[in-house]
Amino acid sequence: MTTDIGRPRNRAIDDAVLRATVALLGESSYTELSLDVVAARAGTSKPAIYRRWRGKAHLVHEAVFPIDATTTIPATGSLDGDVREMITRTLSVLSTPAARAALPGLIGEMASDPTLHDALLERFGDILVRGLNDYLEAAIGRGAVRHDVTAAELAEAIAGMTLLALITRGATVDDEWIDRTAKLITKGISA
Repeated sequence: MTTDIGRPRNRAIDDAVLRATVALLGESSYTELSLDVVAARAGTSKPAIYRRWRGKAHLVHEAVFPIDATTTIPATGSLDGDVREMITRTLSVLSTPAARAALPGLIGEMASDPTLHDALLERFGDILVRGLNDYLEAAIGRGAVRHDVTAAELAEAIAGMTLLALITRGATVDDEWIDRTAKLITKGISA
């Protein structure tokens, strides 16, 4: 049996800090964002933020890339439909003003600190490892997906292609691009 020591964590502070971070990223860049400004906007203190997050990158990552309905594995009834929905959801998350402001800074920090990438993606471990693995195992079992496709590869293909399209195409990423990309990925992983 374990006993918690100290006060319980105040979820209202967490929510206020996450909302403030998203709002501030919509108004400025990752580089300009400071934890002092986030704390002031959230009505809390910088130490309160550091008790919850290891640093700015961890806070921004959690604020900009929440684990919510967009991270559930879709079940449209077809492999093509599921891949299309995964791309659509990824596009929705990556194209928010906060994500557009955060990504250059996060990518830069991850490039200079390889351990940061693993630490940030650890939050999505259950989704990628359990959820997407289970999805692929079921799809392999029905003969829809090749047996050698991994969850990490599928996630990288979807996120990588979507991110690159946003960088190179900007606002021209549309339903036609989503359809073509879903077909490309689906054909690549199909049995």
